[in-house]
Amino acid sequence: MTEPTTLTQSPSDTLNPGLAVLRPLLGAAALGLVVLYGVAFAESPLAHNAAHDVRHVTVKPCH
Repeated sequence: MTEPTTLTQSPSDTLNPGLAVLRPLLGAAALGLVVLYGVAFAESPLAHNAAHDVRHVTVKPCH
């Protein structure tokens, strides 16, 4: 029979609980920016036009 595994927190998270929340938020924001700029400057017209149309639908200037 196997013993159940337990998840442990990193020492930095126990010293500052705000880091436990801030780290995933910053990671998600960075990933979002990579995806946004990756699609905006994509060579594929389909991906670029889809991002362009979303900007028009959300009433944000694009050019």
